[in-house]
Amino acid sequence: MLPLGHRRLSKLSGKYYKVGDKMVKNETPHNFTAVGRKPRLKSGRRLVAVFILLLACFTAGLGGGYVALNLGGRTTDRTVVPDGNAVVSQEEEDISSVASKVGPSVVSIVTKNQAQSYFGTQTQEGAGTGIIITADGYVLTNKHVVSGSEELAVIASDGTTYQDVKVVGTDPLNDLAFVKINGVNDLKPATLGDSSSIRIGQKVVAIGNSLGEFQNTVTSGIISGTGRPVSASEGNSVETLTDLIQTDAAINPGNSGGPLTNLSGQVIGINTAVAQDAQSIGFAIPINSAKGIIKNLQKTGKVERAYLGINYVTITPDVAKQYNLSVKKGAYVFSGNGQPAVISGSPADKAGIKEKDVITKVGDIEVGERGSVASLVSEYGTGDTVELAILRDGKTMTVKVTLEAYNR
Repeated sequence: MLPLGHRRLSKLSGKYYKVGDKMVKNETPHNFTAVGRKPRLKSGRRLVAVFILLLACFTAGLGGGYVALNLGGRTTDRTVVPDGNAVVSQEEEDISSVASKVGPSVVSIVTKNQAQSYFGTQTQEGAGTGIIITADGYVLTNKHVVSGSEELAVIASDGTTYQDVKVVGTDPLNDLAFVKINGVNDLKPATLGDSSSIRIGQKVVAIGNSLGEFQNTVTSGIISGTGRPVSASEGNSVETLTDLIQTDAAINPGNSGGPLTNLSGQVIGINTAVAQDAQSIGFAIPINSAKGIIKNLQKTGKVERAYLGINYVTITPDVAKQYNLSVKKGAYVFSGNGQPAVISGSPADKAGIKEKDVITKVGDIEVGERGSVASLVSEYGTGDTVELAILRDGKTMTVKVTLEAYNR
């Protein structure tokens, strides 16, 4: 900002002139000639001068417009400056496509229960996310989303609210639960992908009822790790989860139970936990861990998990060295913490699996990077027969196991 005297001077120019350091009132301005002013030009030269002056003005104006356009004057006229928001990258197209495809299959789950406090009985409300898995109303979510709830409601992505809702059952070994919306047959189920073939660095999208606002939000990131063990807590309860997918896609309160998808719009995980002492580290249960239960649910209407009936330790290079094993991947059938290696009367016991066996394959999938034994067995339903590749005393053999329902 200029000094005040200069502002005043600009307003009075033409009425005053300067003599030395003094300002003198100009009573007859036409009697004074500016110092250094050139004499008038003759008519021919005047035309040339005028032409040059006009050309200079035009050039200066054109240059000024160019500078303004390229150095910040980009918001003056939307008909001249292209709309940068209209430029869509391939990644944006992919994420937008996933949101459009999966969004109608993602619902908000609202819970209510009565709790005693210093002020008496109060109603507590909670909110989470669910994934529609059948057109007739089965919804997959987290166990901790619906645990202890006395009332349930489901809000669809289009705002439709369903009140006739009940919990069908929970997974005895994992943070999974299944909810049924009664009286519907036209819901859009999500497409389930294959979590055994995911890779670190793969682009993923998380969708859910972030912060309990009953509207789907979308975040994106990558798969940061696989096979992660986590002790997840809520209130005073702690649950140990294994074989989780780690992602840096933001997972916020309310996202629990929502889908983690690949860029094809296939669900590869169920968002379940975040690391409180870190930034943007979230965890999802591999979708394959739920496939066997979903298979049973569609067939019998019951939530049943198929199980093998062994205790084992996942083989790493350190474990292989400790137990003098000849392989660096697989599951070492091992008794520990007072638990038997093979549970008596279990499917594994009936199939002849023994302590110190090494399970290297479940079906045609190798145990290790593509999943633990528990996760790979979880793809099968109760009553299914699965082949296991076993290493025993240096020899490879195949064992067939008929899976049964976990009822402990």
